[in-house]
Amino acid sequence: MDVIYWLIAVIAFIVLEAVTYQLVSVWFVIGSLAGLLAAALGASVMVQVAVFVIVSALMLIILRPLSMKLLKPKGLKTNTDRLIGEDVLITENVSNISGTGKGKISGMTWTVRSESGEDIPENTVATVVRIEGVKLIVKAKS
Repeated sequence: MDVIYWLIAVIAFIVLEAVTYQLVSVWFVIGSLAGLLAAALGASVMVQVAVFVIVSALMLIILRPLSMKLLKPKGLKTNTDRLIGEDVLITENVSNISGTGKGKISGMTWTVRSESGEDIPENTVATVVRIEGVKLIVKAKS
């Protein structure tokens, strides 16, 4: 009779995983299968539950970090990445402290911040180091 309960648990956890699709209960599916195997081998209910808990915990500890790394969305590349390394004309004084600064590159005006924190005067040419959100992070050309 214990086998039927474990089979129901396996099916329930599979349904839960299918509904959530976020690796919420897959660990318990594996644990339930281990409990089912223990029941089929004639283990006591306490042993079956212990096997379920231990196997589920091990799967969670061992496989969750690996699965999160594999399923984590990679950084989305956009065509703005091509701006890195390009020159930008500063059209408004850049001051990280006051939160001001604009620059023009490829015909578009961007909010600009200094990588080093130094102020960059208007009509200066700077180089794009990276992009953070909708801001160009630049360094002044020497």
